[in-house]
Amino acid sequence: MSNLWSSLERAARLHPDAIAVVDGARSYTYREFRARAAALALWLDNEGVKRGDRISILSWNSHYYLECYFAAAGLGLVLNPLNTRLHAREIEDIVRDCGARVLLAQAGFESIERALKEADTPVRLVARLGESLEPALQHWRSGSDAFVPIETDADDVAQLYYTSGTTGVAKGVMLSHRNVLVHAQGAIAELGLSERDTWAHIAPLFHLADAWATFAITHVGGRHVVLPKFEAEGALTLIEASRTTITNLIPTMLNLMVKHPSASGRDFRALRLILSGGAPIAPDVVRAILAVFGCDYVQTYGMTETSPYLTLSLLHEHLKTLPPEEQLAYKCKTGRAFTTIELRVVDEQGRDVPRDERTVGEIRVRGETVTRGYWNRPDETARAFEDGWLKTGDLAVIDAEGYVTIVDRAKDMILSGGENVYSTEVENALYAHPAVLEAAVFGVPDERLGEAVRAAVVLRAETHASAADLIAFCRTQIAAYKAPRAIDFVAELPRTGSGKIQKRALREAFGRGRERAL
Repeated sequence: MSNLWSSLERAARLHPDAIAVVDGARSYTYREFRARAAALALWLDNEGVKRGDRISILSWNSHYYLECYFAAAGLGLVLNPLNTRLHAREIEDIVRDCGARVLLAQAGFESIERALKEADTPVRLVARLGESLEPALQHWRSGSDAFVPIETDADDVAQLYYTSGTTGVAKGVMLSHRNVLVHAQGAIAELGLSERDTWAHIAPLFHLADAWATFAITHVGGRHVVLPKFEAEGALTLIEASRTTITNLIPTMLNLMVKHPSASGRDFRALRLILSGGAPIAPDVVRAILAVFGCDYVQTYGMTETSPYLTLSLLHEHLKTLPPEEQLAYKCKTGRAFTTIELRVVDEQGRDVPRDERTVGEIRVRGETVTRGYWNRPDETARAFEDGWLKTGDLAVIDAEGYVTIVDRAKDMILSGGENVYSTEVENALYAHPAVLEAAVFGVPDERLGEAVRAAVVLRAETHASAADLIAFCRTQIAAYKAPRAIDFVAELPRTGSGKIQKRALREAFGRGRERAL
């Protein structure tokens, strides 16, 4: 199997009458799902799009998005999912960089469509996903049974994801058919995925925290259910009503969901597993997840560059005999290596650090699910690797069992008064306070300390806590030098389109022209 289309072909053959996708009031069997994806591929072929061409998609979660992933694969195209929160100028830069010929856009993005038409970009065809495209696809659907996927090499690029750009100019991460298929098969084995599973697409489909499941769930003939845009109550309702069995959510999403007033008392008995990924998660949030959903929990860690999973906090068999609180401690760790990955934690000289859960090093990885590099950026690609190992830029400790715990991104570590302060540890302390809904910790320039620890905090509704209260509380949880020296209360934290908190935006907002930390 060298083409991602094979997963859909397999499901349509083995589970033709099983419900494949539920999107609001619409649902399609696997036979229908295949026909719709094949019709889209045939239409694109008729429009002159050829193997290797890049096509971009700008859409909220929908069944159309799932169809686009498979149609592009079947035609040998490179799909470029676009972050829905990007500015038109940023999208122009991306489609120009990757040379996208086609934009498939949902209604609501007309201003960006116009901007691309007016700008000097390679986009020559803009098609509106939804009812306006249905008549054209209906014509091709009648002959979709005869669709045969293009012959592709396993190492051909299948998807091109641009990084969020929170650390600079966005780069296109190339993922091959092999990368994505091997990852899907690894996830099936690790998570025990089967035709009995229902996956809720709640995190955005343009982001790999969710998109990988498009192929793994399809491969086993499971059911996809779709939420167009994240909203805490809507996500809770979808999981309950659809009898979702498994999903992967960003920690900020889970935090808002478990703290929502409607969370308790719902029927989540069908739910067997909640995964979280995309950012570190506080242990107190994990405890709330277990209490609200009543299912197992696994922390995940990954990167766009790795398809995405690098670790899962699944327990080794012998650890399942530990007392519940000790098991929870392992589940709150970043996790042990994903089945497709070799993982090391190394010091600045590239030597493996001791497995003492104290010595901090950088995570480096290699395996069949790791990208071969960045689109048209050979120098950036060369810098990202050393001796065949991808340098993640994530700082972590590792224990005797091989479980890693990320302490920070290298760029987010705060050097305050000569001491390393890891923002994740400070955030965990803040999340333990009952008034804190969300928190982000970052470093700002300070004349005396070099950098001072600062935090942006969103308080829970109908609660109160002063900056002094929270700082004093942190000092009961962690060393005084790690506690924030200033706290800014905000209505909401800035986020990327995938839901990750943008610390760069916070550093820019609160790190310049503000008072010196006390």
